[in-house]
Amino acid sequence: MTAPLVPSYGGSSLADLPGSLLAALGLDGPNPLGLRPAERVCVLLVDGLGDELLRAHADRAPFLSSLSGRVLTAGFPSSTVTSLGSLGTGLTPGEHGLLGMLLAVPGSDELFNCLSWTHPGGLVVDPLTWQPAATVYERAAAGGVAGAHVGPSLFEHTGLTGAVHRGLRYYGADTVDERVAAAKTALAEPRAHVTVYFGDLDAAGHLTGWGSPEWLDQLAVADGLAERLAEALPPGSALYVVADHGMINAGERVDAETDPALSEGVALLGGDARARHVYTRPGASRAVLDAWRERLDGLAWVVSRQEAVESGWFGPTVQARWLPRIGEVVAVPYSDVVIIQSSIKAEVLFVGFHGSLTSAEQHIPLLEASTR
Repeated sequence: MTAPLVPSYGGSSLADLPGSLLAALGLDGPNPLGLRPAERVCVLLVDGLGDELLRAHADRAPFLSSLSGRVLTAGFPSSTVTSLGSLGTGLTPGEHGLLGMLLAVPGSDELFNCLSWTHPGGLVVDPLTWQPAATVYERAAAGGVAGAHVGPSLFEHTGLTGAVHRGLRYYGADTVDERVAAAKTALAEPRAHVTVYFGDLDAAGHLTGWGSPEWLDQLAVADGLAERLAEALPPGSALYVVADHGMINAGERVDAETDPALSEGVALLGGDARARHVYTRPGASRAVLDAWRERLDGLAWVVSRQEAVESGWFGPTVQARWLPRIGEVVAVPYSDVVIIQSSIKAEVLFVGFHGSLTSAEQHIPLLEASTR
């Protein structure tokens, strides 16, 4: 059994990028990544662009492959929700509390979906309450730096946007041309911190698998977008291309809903297929932990909540108020296994998945183009 790749928090993790960007823009604070000073920074976030995936298909992304850079670790879980929280706050998952896609809400017997910002019981969740930490954009604005996010119009008023993108101007832009144009406008500010989001690569990976023809086509689109953004940089500016996680293609599917060894004693099954939060019934935690370890032996790391926290999976510390969001048992596949819930159609149909502590899911590129 391989050891989990614990994210390099405080040195070379995604959570270290925002503070380094603010430092490069002249604001006070640490610069753990050692980024050079710039008047404006543009971050292109390519959802799902793992470093190993990019290197495996460098021929389809010649511009990105030509850039200098380094490798970061995404954070745990290696999911969009958690990574957006880290990018938006500069905090580790244990500090910002966005610890996965499906999380238990204290006092509720149902799960809250942090991606779609929905609760089956109709519970209204305030983004400021669910993620109360100040965002990097609020800190940037206080220092005279204009913040902007360029992304799909559909996402502008979502709860997740409210949780991680407070303090900036949102530019709804649905095509590559619109995103380049919006980025140019936002970068016209004397000092600017602009993020451009591209999610079609991740969508193609989920539906058809990374490396599929559809995925390769979207990789080429992302490459072209990056090149056009680099060409649009004003003097004294830097473009950083980064991802939120990598991806694996599913092999064996284990259905935790129908497998008796995995369903006994379980109250709620949260997280996602590559990073499961298992919320147990009262008094059943030890039995569930033992059963999951036996059933998934050779397939997944299965630990208690305390073990996951003490191992630093979510960061050096986890705020006490976020501990109930973590399952009493945490199950993280390290092979190509996915732990699905057959009642969730997407988990049955998807080919590509992410969330675990493998290098394919954790290692993400940080690439740079500059006009400084």
